[in-house]
Amino acid sequence: MKTEAWTQAVRQQLDLGRLLPLGGPDDGTWITEQAAVRVLGRAAAEIPGVRLASVRIGAAPLEPVSEPAVHPPASALPPGPLRIEAAFTASLGQPLPETADQLRSALLNAAAERLGLATVTADLRVTDLHEGPETGETSRTAARATRPSPETAAARSSPTVTGTASVRGPVGDLADVATGVPGVARLTAVLGSHPVKVEDQDDPPGRHIEVRLAVAGGHHPLEVARAVRAAVADAATTGTSGPVTAAVLITETAA
Repeated sequence: MKTEAWTQAVRQQLDLGRLLPLGGPDDGTWITEQAAVRVLGRAAAEIPGVRLASVRIGAAPLEPVSEPAVHPPASALPPGPLRIEAAFTASLGQPLPETADQLRSALLNAAAERLGLATVTADLRVTDLHEGPETGETSRTAARATRPSPETAAARSSPTVTGTASVRGPVGDLADVATGVPGVARLTAVLGSHPVKVEDQDDPPGRHIEVRLAVAGGHHPLEVARAVRAAVADAATTGTSGPVTAAVLITETAA
């Protein structure tokens, strides 16, 4: 059973991809690569003739990184510039340089404006040319960036937490606070952990909270995360002798 649990945890981590810094060092927010890629895929689907085959997002080489102001989720990338790598096929009906420019702009704008990712470059690779200006469903193959397919991954790696009645005490109270923040669609349980994690620290004394959540449509992920961090930190201050810090990991977003 232990081996099965360990294997499942590894699969979940692969499904989620990298944990990417959202905003700057003081924002204390990360987003799964899987969630970010879905947003980029929706942006790419608006470009005629483009079929995304894969998208990966990671740290930009040779760019400086910063120390986060709060304790990050396990294995999360430090705040710093990111690079998008995308492979795609293009239509023969449109000049390839023009298509590539449109795709690069769409990916970079979506990353910055819809999410708040500090991306500095988008490296594109053309894998094939095809006839016709198809868009929509064929372009949404961008979600294949993290293995396995996103439909399978979403069902397996981001189970929904529909309520907090089964979690009592301070953790349950903080879960209720986080759920009540506008823009929070639901809390999510990933990587074999509860959606709200509380750690009391001795040196220096204080408390650290990590919240994992999905962002509802019509809300900017980074703004929602900032509001959640402020709300749970304020709620956790009572009865705590030292400072309270909070981090947010966004596992899904409809941005």
